Amino acid sequence: MALTMFGGPLSRRVPETRTFTVEGPAHSLLLEPFTRRVRAEVDGVTVLDTTRGALLHETGLPPQLYVPEEDLRADLLEPSDTSTHCPFKGDATYRSLRVGDRVVPDAVWAYPEPIAESSWLAGLAVLAPEAADRWFDEDDEIIGRLPDPYHRVNLRNTSRHVTITTTDGVPVADASGGVLLGETGLVDRLYIPRASVSATLEPSEKRTVCPYKGHATYWSVRLPDGRLLDDAAWSYDTPTDESRAIEGLLSFAHDDLVVTADVTF
Repeated sequence: MALTMFGGPLSRRVPETRTFTVEGPAHSLLLEPFTRRVRAEVDGVTVLDTTRGALLHETGLPPQLYVPEEDLRADLLEPSDTSTHCPFKGDATYRSLRVGDRVVPDAVWAYPEPIAESSWLAGLAVLAPEAADRWFDEDDEIIGRLPDPYHRVNLRNTSRHVTITTTDGVPVADASGGVLLGETGLVDRLYIPRASVSATLEPSEKRTVCPYKGHATYWSVRLPDGRLLDDAAWSYDTPTDESRAIEGLLSFAHDDLVVTADVTF
């Protein structure tokens, strides 16, 4: 499970179904080494290159990569007047990143004098994930943000009979099997062939990025009576390697839809 979310040991809501006691503050920090090589590029220029990174796991937040100051291009950093305070880490200072004529404001932050409980943050800094154009985990480009090593995606072929209808009984899809995707902390999702959809799919402008599945394209569902269910379906046309089994398949979720998966004998 993820450490800081979804009922993990450092999350805000640890399940009662456990045989251990969590001692410590309600908001917790855990820093652990991340020794794979990580690089970040802005306009083709490498601005971060490290094999000495560490992931900060913080209650309710995805892990954040902290690196030694020496692993950032100091010559590309400029002072910023921005500062913030965190009761769990201390006072943060910020720097902007300049590559050629391009300036990324407040791209880097650090805690030069962290509070005593987080003293191990001294000498480390963060490059905001969105500040760089491209990130690499070793030589593989990262989609979205650096994945959480405690987060899993499991894909299983299923022969269950999948039906999708509106809440008032209008058929949308009928499939004799598909792929069941289970993801840490999230409800299981069924992915089915596009040919099994009887309703009309209309392209949506919505797009999302998942570091575990890839870039998602969304579709709205047009019903025979003219009703339109916005962004009710999505697909991953070029998923990550670990999620290759859902390539080109569709999943559905909407307040006006009912998805069932029955076992047939």
